[in-house]
Amino acid sequence: MAEISGFLGVTPPISTNESNEREKEATISLMEELRRQGTFESEEESKTREIVLGRLAALIKKFVRKVSIARGLSEAAAENAGGKIFTFGSYRLGVHGPGTDIDTLCVVPKHVSREDFFDVLEPMLKETEGVTEVTGVPEAYVPVVNAKISGIPIDLTMARLALSSIPDNISLQDDNLLRNLDDRCVRSLNGSRVTDEILRLVPNVEVFRDSLRCIKLWAQRRAIYSNVNGFLGGVAWAMLVARICQLYPNAIAGAIVSRFFIIMYQWTWPQPVLLKQIEDGPLPVRVWNPKLYPADRSHRMPIITPAYPSMCATHNVCASTQMIMTEEFKKGSAIVDKVIVGSAQWSDLFTKHDFFHKYRYYLQVVASTGSAELQLKWSGTVESRIRQLVMKLEYVDSLTLAHPFIKGFEQVMHCLTDEEVRAAAHGEVSEAVAKRKAEDIEGKEGASTVYSTTFYIGLAIEPKQRAYDH
Repeated sequence: MAEISGFLGVTPPISTNESNEREKEATISLMEELRRQGTFESEEESKTREIVLGRLAALIKKFVRKVSIARGLSEAAAENAGGKIFTFGSYRLGVHGPGTDIDTLCVVPKHVSREDFFDVLEPMLKETEGVTEVTGVPEAYVPVVNAKISGIPIDLTMARLALSSIPDNISLQDDNLLRNLDDRCVRSLNGSRVTDEILRLVPNVEVFRDSLRCIKLWAQRRAIYSNVNGFLGGVAWAMLVARICQLYPNAIAGAIVSRFFIIMYQWTWPQPVLLKQIEDGPLPVRVWNPKLYPADRSHRMPIITPAYPSMCATHNVCASTQMIMTEEFKKGSAIVDKVIVGSAQWSDLFTKHDFFHKYRYYLQVVASTGSAELQLKWSGTVESRIRQLVMKLEYVDSLTLAHPFIKGFEQVMHCLTDEEVRAAAHGEVSEAVAKRKAEDIEGKEGASTVYSTTFYIGLAIEPKQRAYDH
């Protein structure tokens, strides 16, 4: 239970009352519904994850030892150099579902370089039994190696600390560990430090997890779970739920979810959501501060990470996506009110979005290339620019809203002629092309394969009242 004297958060709780009978009943039915919706993994998958992380931890030590020997360290020093993994993201928060990836941070001593991560560890992973689909992305904003170990997807990032060895009992909580590190290492450490800090700042971790599972499923079903498209990503949703938990430290999940919708619908943005006061620290880096930085003042729905250096996790939110989320908070609030009094079911909260029926006009953006590998990069680039397009569309006079859908739709088309290729690249696929298989074009002159990803933006056109009245 929450501390009596002090409190967690930047303001005292709104209420320290325990939940009432009705909220307790609603919580039981919520957990039943979350199980029915398949948000929990099986006991078996859970055990596999633990085994996989154990194997990965051992492999990281082996990797550090191998690099240490190559750098001329003695056997004893190499053995002592250590190396440790930390999980973060949904797995560390305890809200991951079946088949979701594990975000993992690999912490290494100063004599192990980022190049070693890709040149030594990546090949070691490829040679390890049960490891498949290993791909390194060294040029990413946070450089990463993706792999599957015993079928479990792992996203592995790395941070080298300014230490000669990494002991098993090391904690990443100390801000001084960030001294003398490059930006990519600070960013990599940030993922883990933020997740751990969120867990430290909630009064009851179990209640937080159950509530967040509910909000996550709701946001995914309503198609507003996506940082890249200007909605909120996993960390931002986690921080919102954590803030509600701080305000009602003794409430249970059903009550937290109910308060979540009421408070978020009425929140006076751009007042920031903070889990603790923003702190200064040892680095010459920018900490979120709208008084100092004009860019920070432009954030529409600032949700601020609690670990130093504090940043805004929601700088991608624009006018349209904010309107869409606010409308969803309002709808969610009305449904949960009914659930609590027994006139609606939790399943009503999780009904799928109606994006493809909602608008009369849609803008279609097609990204296409002639190779699977190139397509991955190109569609990622185009997707990351959709938000900029939405912001430009907002300036169009008769447009009240530009609503980006949260994911692209992929297609592979086998074409026989240049005309077919051109049509496919524009998103026009004839029935004949759609049915064709790879073997149908094999060895045929002028034939080629087109890979495409199609993104959609729903457009609400004037008159203004009609944007949300259906």
